[in-house]
Amino acid sequence: MFALRMPRNAVFSHSTAALLLGAPLPLGLELAPDLHIAMPAPQRAPHARGIRGHRLTLKPHDVHTTQELRHTSPARTWCDLATQLTLLDLVAVGDYLLHGSRPLVTLDELGAMVVRFAGRRGYALLVRALPLLDGRADSRPESHLRVIFVEAGLPPSRINHEIVMTDGGPDVRTDLHFDAANVHVEYQGDYHRTREQWRKDMTRRSRLEARGGHVLEINADDLKDPVELVARVRMLLRRRLGTGG
Repeated sequence: MFALRMPRNAVFSHSTAALLLGAPLPLGLELAPDLHIAMPAPQRAPHARGIRGHRLTLKPHDVHTTQELRHTSPARTWCDLATQLTLLDLVAVGDYLLHGSRPLVTLDELGAMVVRFAGRRGYALLVRALPLLDGRADSRPESHLRVIFVEAGLPPSRINHEIVMTDGGPDVRTDLHFDAANVHVEYQGDYHRTREQWRKDMTRRSRLEARGGHVLEINADDLKDPVELVARVRMLLRRRLGTGG
């Protein structure tokens, strides 16, 4: 294992550090054989087969340890990823780092790190991604979906909004909810294909629609054509609001 041969002050960085943090990445980066390893400036970047070497200006708090493996901190890793990821995936990683009751980073920490990146490669993308982050997203596709809608200028939507039901059943939390049109957008990943989950989804959809809502189910194929998807959602919202189209 290369970690055993790394110089003491070397750290895993970029997508390698992101994987150590458990962040969701595109499949190509998850399966990439090369390791991203950085040395603190002014030391030279490491060079060896199977290594993508970097020379980084690192402060003490830029380095964390996970299971005895040294890597760049969540905030530093997110900013370094701006040279590897698209806007959608950069937001998805940021959402993951902010998610849950014990997030790996705070929005203020990310903002402060972005300021340090001014003038560096990837800075413009970081500035664009930062205000789009939201730790309430539960998955990479949900993050992608939200950014597609925001970038297209669709009305604001609630993220994982809990709908209080009055039919005696449990409350329902939907992925995205357009309040005015009462449209619930649900991303259906492959786990929804099991018989048990399919039945639960059917009951859930029936309960929401009985209250006058409309459930729009989205899958991975829909995300391949964002332009068509946005046009479809915009048409639905207009029809629900009675504004034509």
